Amino acid sequence: MLYFFACVFALILGYFIYGKFVDRVFGPDPNRATPATTLADGVDYVEISPRKIFLIQLLNIAGLGPIFGPILGALYGPSALVWIVIGCIFGGAVHDYFSGMLSIRNNGKSIPDVVGQELGNGFKQFMRVFSIVLLLLVGIVFVLGPAKLLGNMSGLPVPVWVAIIFGYYFFATILPIQKIIGRLYPLFGAVLIFMAVGLTAALILQGYEFYPDMTLSNLHPNELPLWPLMFITIACGAISGFHATQSPLMARCVSNERYGRPLFYGAMIGEGIIALVWATLGMAFYHGSSALNAALAQGGPAHVVNEISTSLLGPFGGLLAIIGVIILPISSGDTAFRSARLIIADFFKVSQRKVSNRLLLAVPLFAIGFLISKAEFGVIWRYFGWANQTLATIVLWAAAAYLIRNAKIHWIATLPATFMTAVSATYLAYAKIGFGLPLEIANYIGIASAIFAFGVFMIRFRRGEQVVSDSDA
Repeated sequence: MLYFFACVFALILGYFIYGKFVDRVFGPDPNRATPATTLADGVDYVEISPRKIFLIQLLNIAGLGPIFGPILGALYGPSALVWIVIGCIFGGAVHDYFSGMLSIRNNGKSIPDVVGQELGNGFKQFMRVFSIVLLLLVGIVFVLGPAKLLGNMSGLPVPVWVAIIFGYYFFATILPIQKIIGRLYPLFGAVLIFMAVGLTAALILQGYEFYPDMTLSNLHPNELPLWPLMFITIACGAISGFHATQSPLMARCVSNERYGRPLFYGAMIGEGIIALVWATLGMAFYHGSSALNAALAQGGPAHVVNEISTSLLGPFGGLLAIIGVIILPISSGDTAFRSARLIIADFFKVSQRKVSNRLLLAVPLFAIGFLISKAEFGVIWRYFGWANQTLATIVLWAAAAYLIRNAKIHWIATLPATFMTAVSATYLAYAKIGFGLPLEIANYIGIASAIFAFGVFMIRFRRGEQVVSDSDA
């Protein structure tokens, strides 16, 4: 139990110490006008209070990732919590902070335009395609996951729930942000708090041993390698490129740059705590990796969530906890499609003030999404995992470029960018969805890729070269 609370405390401490340091390095300007005021359109550029933005941002980024990912990551043992803490403080929260603040500095532009501003037009065009593909994968993952949970609870066929959730996504994508997202998401926050606090308290009160095998060794029952698989499996709870597609949504609603640290860095810390809870639940409830693996074989992470929630909190409490788990993915899936619409709108320069223009982009997106939803969930999740971490890597390199161009301490982004380059390259070389190479060879490829990326970056963006002002960046 002490190990769990030490990890939670470390995340909170990271927010107050390292988060403050990152904020100072960037240098928010409280007197600078934000896109919410200069580009207000009543649809996407709408000024929202900081408290509401925090809850919306948390719900936007905290989809199935900090629940399903940590449950699967729990198979590796308590070492999963170490990655969540370190990855969140030094990687994920930094990534989320810069994806939000750089969007504010670029008139609320979507992440492809932000990356293009820092890394060039080639990356901009690549990111447009890559981001839309990732957002479609996210939207589908966050349809199928809650649909299976709702199917288990209600007895209605999963395809019926898929259709219902898609219908909600469609309206949330085309309506002004304050109509659904701005009104409902703050209310959902209370359910999320109940879910995290209630399940943790139940573990303690019912006398569960939090970590039956207290070791940092790899405990995966199938002997899958911890590196790089755990760093891909536990994505959203530690670092997630998907968040970079969501931060611009709220960057268009922030009234003052001084709110950047609590809204972007802070929301990621909140997600990290959710991930700690579910990784711990997976280990404690099943008393080890082997039993957890057997439970996953019965119905995947959705089955595990259902079993843990109803067993620990009873029928009513379990229902509330499961509703919280359903809200998380749905509240990210709708904004995934919304982000995709805005990226396409930015590319074709289509104004989104008119409903007809929003429909013109949304209808084809949902048609493609529906077709992808017919694929097997596990396959979609694996592709999502790699694409997610690759996008995070690129965004971190863009943040590092911004910092070095403006003569700021770029290492806060360069070091996690280099590490994530190694993770993504190693996984692509090793995994079956990639090249399927032996792990030893994949490790060499990953290390070589990270060194190469770091070298190219330092040569191209060496300190003092092409320093620009914030107004140009």
